[in-house]
Amino acid sequence: MLFSSILPTNFFHGIGALTSLRVLKLYDCGLNDSLTLQGFHNLSKVEELILFTSILPTNFFHGIGALTSLRVLTLYDCGLNDSLTLQGLSELTHLEELDVGKNYLGGALLSCLSNLTSLLSLNLDSNEFSGDIALSPLNKLTSLQYLSLLDNHFQIPISLQPFFNHSKLKHLYAENNVFYIDTNIESLEPTFQLNTLVLSGCGDCGAIPNFLYSQHHLEYLHLSHLNLTGEFPIWLLENNTRLKTLSLVNNSLFGLIELPTHSHMSLEHLDISNNFLDGHIPMEIGASLPSLLDLNISENSLIGNIPPSIGDMELLQSLDLSHNNLSGSIPPSIGDMELLRIPPSIGDMELLQSLDLSYNNLSGGIPEKLAMDLSDNQLSGNIPNCINMLGELSYLLLKNNNLEGKIPFQLCKLQKLSIIDLSQNHLSGRIPSCLNLTTNEQYNEGNDFVSNDEQFAAKLFKNTLSDGEPVQFTTKNMAYSYNGRLLTYMSGMDLSCNKLIGEIPYEIGHLSKIHVLNLSHNFLIGGIPSTFSNLEQIESLDLSYNNLSGKIPPELVELCFLSTFSVAYNNLSGKTPARIRQFATFDGSCYQGNPLLCGEPMKSCSTTSPPPMIQEGPTQGIEDDGFIDMGVFYVSLIVSYIMVLITIAAVLYINPYWRRAWFYYTEMCFISSYYFIVDHLSKS
Repeated sequence: MLFSSILPTNFFHGIGALTSLRVLKLYDCGLNDSLTLQGFHNLSKVEELILFTSILPTNFFHGIGALTSLRVLTLYDCGLNDSLTLQGLSELTHLEELDVGKNYLGGALLSCLSNLTSLLSLNLDSNEFSGDIALSPLNKLTSLQYLSLLDNHFQIPISLQPFFNHSKLKHLYAENNVFYIDTNIESLEPTFQLNTLVLSGCGDCGAIPNFLYSQHHLEYLHLSHLNLTGEFPIWLLENNTRLKTLSLVNNSLFGLIELPTHSHMSLEHLDISNNFLDGHIPMEIGASLPSLLDLNISENSLIGNIPPSIGDMELLQSLDLSHNNLSGSIPPSIGDMELLRIPPSIGDMELLQSLDLSYNNLSGGIPEKLAMDLSDNQLSGNIPNCINMLGELSYLLLKNNNLEGKIPFQLCKLQKLSIIDLSQNHLSGRIPSCLNLTTNEQYNEGNDFVSNDEQFAAKLFKNTLSDGEPVQFTTKNMAYSYNGRLLTYMSGMDLSCNKLIGEIPYEIGHLSKIHVLNLSHNFLIGGIPSTFSNLEQIESLDLSYNNLSGKIPPELVELCFLSTFSVAYNNLSGKTPARIRQFATFDGSCYQGNPLLCGEPMKSCSTTSPPPMIQEGPTQGIEDDGFIDMGVFYVSLIVSYIMVLITIAAVLYINPYWRRAWFYYTEMCFISSYYFIVDHLSKS
């Protein structure tokens, strides 16, 4: 096995002497020199030849039939671009596995491939092949067990009738091709029993194909983006008790969601989003599908309550009920008010990682153990203090509700939180200084190649969920959707449009990986923390419409990725940051509403015009409820009192008559007070 090597021209001459060589694997090796291949065809004993990402010369297939022992041939991502070069493969009549995926091969499949009658596995994915499968040589490869056609331009009949004689076929992947309805369908049943079937792409395919009625061993079934019609196919679950994944995304299914007669213990992934299903979510869905890990029934027309039995799905990790008409009603014994309360039993699912209930008509309070995407509802009350129990929570979206109270400090205990959006609520109090955001960089890349069906199906389902329902977050004054890998690197905090008070915690400046910070439209006071210069990845910073005072830290010019910045409508003073780097792109609208700011792009700091009257900040010694300087008032009062005493003393010293009268008056007041007190004491 060789990795990333440039092979010498005599490489195969020397390796041909290894008469016992059975397996040869070359990864990312240079083979584009015809001289390098001299002696290659002498490897008659080699049974497995694996070439990954190795550029091949045009004459590679000439005489390849000399490799008479070859059973496995992999030419994945080898730069093949001429289908005619594959003609040499027809000589490998004993070949059992062929992989030419991720190349640039196009056109119809060559008829000579029909000679490969021993093939058990064929991978043609990620090419540019076209043509009708019904007319292709694949019809004659009846020994196939594994066939991958995904990411091509094949025309495939939705009935799969061309493969009805492939009795050994177990796994068929045909994602991202063109599907059509057969006009001449024979009333035959297929001889195969599939384990994995992935049909997804474009086409108007009508009803779910009849051949599926005869399938009883399915474990992974993906029929998406085919405009399939009809009612929910509950028979697929009842006929296939080992089914683990069922994905029917973006079709035209209608009617009610039905449940199997008996509990289905194997189903782990169910995605029936973006259809026309209506009615209520079945009350016993949790008991009927207890093993679910992912449930997505978003973008339908479902109504009524969220059934409490969802709490019975103890393994559930992702739940998406968004874009429905869930509104429900309280039982008649309560009254006629129509509202929906999220069942507290959902909070018992300790493994829950993802929950999306956005764009419904939910109302009432948030259950103490539930938090995810509840944006754009009418939820009220406080954010529950025990939200820290959701230790795996990655993003919290509660914008545009009627939430009130303080931001609970328990949010600080969510170590994996990367996005928090509490904007457009009625939250009050101070911003917790301990808030910490991170980025979820532990992204599971997965294998580049399909090693087994379970991994492929899980990856396929996961991508369907993330691509179908992205996370919306406001960045740079615009709402963007983040999903997939981009979401794992996104980090942001939006607390705008609330009633938050106090100073901005300087600790926020230590969130060096944050991309978005929006604290606008609050009642924050104090200065802009100089620690904000540590926000190395910040792209959008909005502190507008507050009562911030003091100077703008000049160190902010070090924020190299900053593209949106606003401190408008505060009480800031001093000079604006230097017009360098990113700050050279910010115009006057970023600073307007701060009369004491000067410097480009505002007025020049050298102006001699008197400063305008403004509401003074709390540090300038003037009370908020008056126009008198209380310090000066108290000093003036004391000085005036002392001056009165000095004046009286001077008059008594200069005028003896007034001095005697003052002493007489003082003596009479003292005597009168004395007898008054004595008289009252004697009577008591």
